[in-house]
Amino acid sequence: MRIDIITIFPEMFTALKSSIVGRAVEAGQVEIEIADLRSFANNKHRHVDDYPYGGGPGMVMQPEPFFLTLEHLQASDARRGPVVLLSPRGRRFSQAKAYELAKNERLFLLCGHYEGVDQRVQDVLVDEEISLGDFVLTGGEIPAMAVADAVVRLLPGVLSAESTLQESFSEGLLEYPQYTRPAEYRGMSVPEVLLSGNHERIRRWRREQSLLKTLRSRPELLPAAKLSAEEKRILLDEAIRLGIELLL
Repeated sequence: MRIDIITIFPEMFTALKSSIVGRAVEAGQVEIEIADLRSFANNKHRHVDDYPYGGGPGMVMQPEPFFLTLEHLQASDARRGPVVLLSPRGRRFSQAKAYELAKNERLFLLCGHYEGVDQRVQDVLVDEEISLGDFVLTGGEIPAMAVADAVVRLLPGVLSAESTLQESFSEGLLEYPQYTRPAEYRGMSVPEVLLSGNHERIRRWRREQSLLKTLRSRPELLPAAKLSAEEKRILLDEAIRLGIELLL
């Protein structure tokens, strides 16, 4: 897979050279290219923004640099893929969307700034807008890094298949608690079931803990999860105890 990130702050993306993403790049499992939008600005000072028509505060990113950058990148490599604008107006990013994007052979991430991007970019170039959540950042660089990280870790061979199957949101639930050595620390002990060696008991305990964690932290996820009749009973009993209204 190739991920092209279009930004006016290319220096911010050194973080993608580290950890699992950095190792995936070194191993040839993904290519990550950073394109400086200012390189495609046809003016003396490399400006990529201007005042908004109709008045108002701030500046708006101009269409031409985005058109020229994308045309250059698409001409340099025949692979195609969705063009995503990182914007607080977009749909909230999710694990399901990360899986969807990871199926492509290429992905373009456009980092917005200032008061936004000229609407003609969105009308012609952009396939979808993505947001990290209901808040506003100074630009799209941090969201682009988050999306790239979430997508890369799902590519074949980057992580073990088991790792991605047993994590939060993989089955519509939050992940169960994790423990490691020592078995006791400052009077706090690892749950006995995890030391039992009984794999079926451990599996059932982890599943129940995932259910309860999801109920307490993200109950809105539960209606879409695949639950047995027994699991629904456990959740409803706990919801009554906690005074949480739950519809399953």
